Order: sequence, then structure tokens, then C-alpha cells
Amino acid sequence: MDLTTGWTGRTASALQSALRMSNESFAEHLGIGVRTVAAWHQKPDLRPKPEMQQLLDTALAQAPDAARERFARLVGEQNDADAEQSAENSSAELRLAADPGIATALEWLDQHAQQEPGTARRDVASRIARLDVRALHDRSQRRARVDQRSVADALHGYYRSAPGHGWYTARYGSQTETATSILTRDDWLDLRCPLVPRHDRLAIARTGVSTAVSLDEHAADRALQRLAETLVTDTRLVDMPLFRLVDVDVSRGSIGGSVDVTSFVGYALTMDLLEGELIDALATGMPAERGVLPLRDRYLPDAATIVDLSGRLCAGGTLALCAFARPADPHRGDADYVLLVQERSGNVVNAARRLAVLPKGFHQPMADVRADAQIGATLRREMEEELFGREDVDNTVTDQRRADPMHPSRLSEPMRWLMADPDRWRMECTGFGLNAVSGNFEFASLIVIEDEEFWSRYGGDIKANWEANTLRQFSSLDGEDLADLVHDVAWSNEGLFALLQGLRRLREMGGQRVNLPAIEWTVR
Repeated sequence: MDLTTGWTGRTASALQSALRMSNESFAEHLGIGVRTVAAWHQKPDLRPKPEMQQLLDTALAQAPDAARERFARLVGEQNDADAEQSAENSSAELRLAADPGIATALEWLDQHAQQEPGTARRDVASRIARLDVRALHDRSQRRARVDQRSVADALHGYYRSAPGHGWYTARYGSQTETATSILTRDDWLDLRCPLVPRHDRLAIARTGVSTAVSLDEHAADRALQRLAETLVTDTRLVDMPLFRLVDVDVSRGSIGGSVDVTSFVGYALTMDLLEGELIDALATGMPAERGVLPLRDRYLPDAATIVDLSGRLCAGGTLALCAFARPADPHRGDADYVLLVQERSGNVVNAARRLAVLPKGFHQPMADVRADAQIGATLRREMEEELFGREDVDNTVTDQRRADPMHPSRLSEPMRWLMADPDRWRMECTGFGLNAVSGNFEFASLIVIEDEEFWSRYGGDIKANWEANTLRQFSSLDGEDLADLVHDVAWSNEGLFALLQGLRRLREMGGQRVNLPAIEWTVR
């Protein structure tokens, strides 16, 4: 054990672990504030002030022998991993030099932070050298322990509902109510909107209005840190066109409104940082309030800003509960629908390691911007990518060089079979809302494969892509199993919204294949 160079946030946190104390008890033990302890977890390279160094020296000297041994092992394990981290950092530095998506992000940062070209690249390189991958993994584990209910409760406390809007809350049968962070309205729910051109009418509006922001010192710092962590953890970041919702007009049976086209990098380095800031605060016991969440205070300060689509960057996407008709089986039982749920991987941009419906994707154009503005276009593409294994429509994996990636001649065999007969399946939008986590728009949908021949033919070919760690299936006849699923706190808020709205609609239309209780929603 070597503390000759002084304590850091990392070694102070190791002492806390060795003493087996919570943030609160460790702060009381040292006679300091809880926020200081939380800061050590958030910034492992931070070097406490001299008076704090003395407090930690004393705490270690007075620790029981067993705790001192645990501390020595923890610090020793950290030192043993240094060589491995050095190799990982070298890989990150190579990507910093060669990755075109990273290069675009660096240029964007220099421009919006109003600094000389090349400044962001030098800063990110410096941060790579200092980053501790183990600390990032530890943070990831802490983030995973922050559940959906905690996120929803924190955001309800931070915001007041905008006039005419409220938080989506639902009750599954006789179970307790489940609240979400989805801000919605009565007329945005139970849309029963077929995702066909006559009803699915989002249109392109080239507004020419920029929602770009000028980054202050803190916002630029968080964006730079995001890029350094993206490189060290080998997370995919590809700059791609992204639809920005400008206005929306949805009602029963109809989706209207307009979208403009913006850049994914601008979203990833601004609005998408709000989720991590919030989760980190909750994971370290800090209150989700103004002054604690500076990025949220800046980008999404109140509910009025959330619903002001034209005045901010409002990206988002489409996600759908998929229900595949299955024939009766002598071992499984009666004919039903199989419902698919994913656990998201740690390498996705948002809702990492959370439960979500499948497919789930950003609403973005591929080749035909006008046609791709329809919600159904994104869902069909996401089915090909996330269910049917087509990597050539995943622009995080391959460059988009096809004139028409969704041309009938290029469709996967399962999708070609579905498209051959419209009666074999249906896609409906079940609800719309604005997610206060990052301000995203969410079009919740339901995809029902009505022809049970599909599952017999292609059920064994369905395989989630890199965005999912695991894929789970549930039966529409197993209401109790689905009750447990609904109340699993590992859900993302938007995923739970889509699940509840999808189950509610499936109960109405599924006939004998479905055995579900009533699902009632409120907006409050």
C-alpha cells in the first residue's frame, strides 16, 4: 500500500468500503459533509485538501485491523489493474486519432465552446490518460442500482407539471399504481393509430432555426468528459442525421406534426447528458434539486421547457411492444402471443442496462428524409436491425451507402414474408409523451403479428443485436408473470410506458390469446 503521494477520491472511497460504511455514516465518521463523500465517488482522481488528507490519515490509523487489511487489498487490486488500464487507454488514443465520429464531435465542441480548433482534442487526450476504467465500471454498477421509481419520483419533485399536461401513471389490475417520468395528456393516449401513410403523417419542416447552444464552462467540461469516457469504454458514437420534433398534433387515429433534421452529436453532448447527471446524483445520495443538477438547470429547467418543442432540441424515438401469435403447444399450452423484452446493454447511448420493449430506436432518416419522417418507417427499420439481424441498416456498424436500404429486394426473409400480406400483421401507435429524463419525445407503439405461421417459420431466427444483453419472452396468457414484469424496477421509464400502453391495447384486441387484467391510466 502506497499513500506517499496523498489521498485521492479513489483511495478515500476504498477506505469507506473497507470500513463498510454508507456515504452518510462515513461522512459522520470523518466529520464532513455527505456531498464531499459523494464527490469522491464521482471524481476518483480528485485530491482532497490538506486538512481532509489529515482526517483520512487519522481514520486509517484508527481503523480496526480487519478494515486496514481490507483497505490494503482494495488499494493493491487497484494497482494491479494499472497495466491493463494503460493498454485500454492506448486503444482509446488510437481511436481519438482515427474515428470520424469522434472527430466530428471534437469539431462541434470547439465551435460551441468558442475555443480554438484542436483544443477539445488536446483536452480529451489529457482526460484519457487520467481516466480509471475501474472507477467507470464501479459507477456503472452504482447507476444500475438506481431504479425506475426513484428516477420518476426525483423528476416529479424537480418539475411541476405544465398546464394541460401530467405524469403518466398506470395501475395493472389490483396492483399498486406505477408512476413514470413521461409527461403526457389525455388526448395523447390510447391513440389506436395505424402506422400507415393515411394516419402516420409527421412531415418535414425545414425551419432553418438552430437550437445549438453556447456551452458554458461546466457544460463544455461534461461534454469533454463524455467523449473521453466514450473512447475509454469503447462505446459507439456515430454522427448521424437525427429528427428533431418541432411540433406535434396527435389524436385518436392520427399522428401529425413536423420534424426538422439535426445532428446526433449535438444531442449526445447536451441533452443526453442529463440522464447520467441525474442517475449519478441519486446513486450517491444527493438530492435531485436545482443547484445539484447544473446541466438540467441549463437545458431543461422546468416543465414549460419540456413542452416547448420549437424552442429546444427535442430528439427521441419510437419503441414498440412486439406480440407474435403462437399456435397451441402440448407442452406450453393454449395459443397465445409471445411478448419480447430486452435488457439493454451498457454500450447504448441511453437507458443502458434497463429493461425496454423491442424494438427501440432513435427516430432518424436513412435515405429518403420525407418518407422516413413517418413513425412506421423507423419501426420497420428497427425490426430489421434489432429482430431480424440486418446490420446493413445499423449506421453505428456500417456506413450508409445504399440508395434504398429498405427496398423490397433487400428485406430480410421474415420482413419480406410479413410485407407480402398486410393481414399478417399490424402496427399501431398507442401513445405519445415527453420523457423528462432527457426531454425526449416517445412514440409508444404495438406490433402484432397476427398470423401464427410466422412464429413457426421464423421464431427461431429472431435474435437481438448488440444493443441488448439479453432477450426475454413472456406469454400473453400469463397475467401473473406479466404483473411481476410491470413492477420490475429495472425498467426504463419510456419502456414501461410502451409496455403498459401496449398491454392495454393487446387486451382489447387479442381475444382468447390474451388473459390480462384491466390496465387503467391516469395523468396527474
